[in-house]
Amino acid sequence: MRMDSKKPYLAAILCQIAFAGMSLLSKAAFASGMNVYIFLFYRQAVGTLFLLPITIFFKRQEIAGLSVGVMFKIFMQASLGFTLALNVYGLGVKYTSATLGAAAFNCLPVTTFFFALIFRMEEVKIRKASGMAKVGGIIVCIAGVAVLAFYRGPYMKPFFHYHLFETHESHVSSPKTWILGCFLLLFACISWGLWFVLQALILKTGSSPLVLTCGQTLSSALQSFVVAIAVERNTSEWQLGWNIRLVSVLYCGTFVICIANFLSSWVIKKKGPVFQAVTTPLNLIFTLIGSQLLLNDGVSLGSAIGAMLLVLSLYSVLWGKRKEMSCSDEETKNHPSVPPQKEIIDHI
Repeated sequence: MRMDSKKPYLAAILCQIAFAGMSLLSKAAFASGMNVYIFLFYRQAVGTLFLLPITIFFKRQEIAGLSVGVMFKIFMQASLGFTLALNVYGLGVKYTSATLGAAAFNCLPVTTFFFALIFRMEEVKIRKASGMAKVGGIIVCIAGVAVLAFYRGPYMKPFFHYHLFETHESHVSSPKTWILGCFLLLFACISWGLWFVLQALILKTGSSPLVLTCGQTLSSALQSFVVAIAVERNTSEWQLGWNIRLVSVLYCGTFVICIANFLSSWVIKKKGPVFQAVTTPLNLIFTLIGSQLLLNDGVSLGSAIGAMLLVLSLYSVLWGKRKEMSCSDEETKNHPSVPPQKEIIDHI
C-alpha cells in the first residue's frame, strides 16, 4: 500500500523530467532552423504511430463504446491542450530560451487552480490563512510573469564552455521579441491550465487515461498537419535528416507524447489536476541543469528573479491547499458525516 501511494509522486517526477527534455531539444531544433508548426506535426504523428496500436490492443472495447459526444470533447481538448498550446509554447521558446520556457511552467499551478475555482473544484476562504495564501500566490505569480517579461538584467554566462547543441545565445533577442515570447508562454500556460481541468472532468466520467491520451494525440496530429501545411508549403522545410531535428521529433513523439502525457493523465485521474501542476518547479530545475550541459544558453538576472517568484507563488498555493486539508481532516474527526475534502479532490 505504501508503494502504491508513492506511485503518483514518481509518475509526476518522471513527467517533469520528460518535459524538461522537451524544452531543451525543442530549443535546439528551433535554433537549427526547424519550423515550429512542422515540428509539432511530426512529434504528434510519431506519438500517434506508437500509441494507436497499443490503445487498440488493450482498449478496443472502450474505443468501440465511445459516444460521438465524448469523441467531440476529446477532439476539442486536443485543439486546446495540444495544437494551440504546443504551437504557442514552441514559438515562445523560440523567441526566448529553454530555461524561460521551463520557468513558465510554474504558472501552471496558478492557472489550473484558477480554472478549478471557476468549475467549483476548489474554493477560497478569503478570511482564513489558507485562502490568503492562495490569493497571495496568484498575485506573486502575476508579479513573476511581469518580471520575466519586462526585466532582463545582466546576463549570467553558462558555467561550461563546451555544449552538445549550439543555440546561438538566445539572449541577443530583441526586447520586443522577448516580451512577445514571454506572453506566448503565459498564454500556453493558461491553455494548459484549462486543459488540465477539462481532462479531469472527462476522466471523471470513466474514460481511461490511455484512450484519452491516444484520442487527443491523433486529433492533434490531424489538426497540426492542417496548420503546418497552411503555413509552410516549401517541401525542403519538411525534410528530416540524421540531425537534432530528427532526435527532437523522436524524443517528443515517444517520451513526451506517449509516456509523459499518459502518466500526466494517470496522475490527474488519481490525484486531481492541481496535484499534477504543483510538481512543475522540478521541470525548471532539470532544465537549468540540462541547459548548462547541453545548450549555449545562459540565464539573465530577470529570468532568475521571475522564476523564483513563480516557484514562491506555487508553494504559496500549495501551502494553502495543505492548510485546508488539515482543517478538513479535523472537521471530519469532529463531524464524521461530512466527507473529507481529500476524497473529493482525489475524485476530481
